[in-house]
Amino acid sequence: MVDKLHMMGITDPMITSVVLSLVIIIATFVATRRMEMIPRAYGMQNIAEISVGKLHSFFTDVMGEYACKKYFPLIATLFIYILFCNYSGLLPFAGKLPGFQAPTSSINFPAGMAIMVFVIVQAIGIIHAKGLRFYKHLLTPVAFLLPLNILDEFIRPLTLTLRLYGNTYGDEQVIDVLFEMIPIGLPVVMQAFVVLLALIQALVFSLLTAIYIGQAIEGAEHVTGKHFTLNGPVDACH
Repeated sequence: MVDKLHMMGITDPMITSVVLSLVIIIATFVATRRMEMIPRAYGMQNIAEISVGKLHSFFTDVMGEYACKKYFPLIATLFIYILFCNYSGLLPFAGKLPGFQAPTSSINFPAGMAIMVFVIVQAIGIIHAKGLRFYKHLLTPVAFLLPLNILDEFIRPLTLTLRLYGNTYGDEQVIDVLFEMIPIGLPVVMQAFVVLLALIQALVFSLLTAIYIGQAIEGAEHVTGKHFTLNGPVDACH
């Protein structure tokens, strides 16, 4: 079955990505299918509500109330998906079992997500500025910084890609080497450490995405003279 998928151009990371997406969808369905006003202490609904609530509070501090209200579902989805992808690479058979390879260990997936984030950020800025005048913010604080500001915009997807891919790939290689050299003890300790690193990498990617979205909205506010709130745009002087 896996060989047939490979012949169709479907790679192991692609297969794993689909499986992980289904796992996330099923877990979400199970956690929310019987919503209770007072959920059980250790039930999936309570765990999900606490986790999402903590994430929402964190990103509200980063993006502001307006931006988080509108774009938190995107940020949270990126975080959860990347976290599952990273943790899938820590399983002993990851990369060895046919059809199973952590999506983030292939540079195509981090690159695809980084490009998607880049396009979404540009779209958010253009929508809020109601046109291409959004790019006037690249002339601030002074016009001669325009080339550097443009370069900064295009470097963002590259840094998002290399940061996520490089750390995930490096962690897997280190664990494999340690298991070959010292099969007992040290690799287990390293793997526990990598569990934390995988969480941090998912958080960093989603955090940078949140920052970029917040900056795009700030850029739109600068060129329109409006301040975006939950009740609609108001004059920036108010």
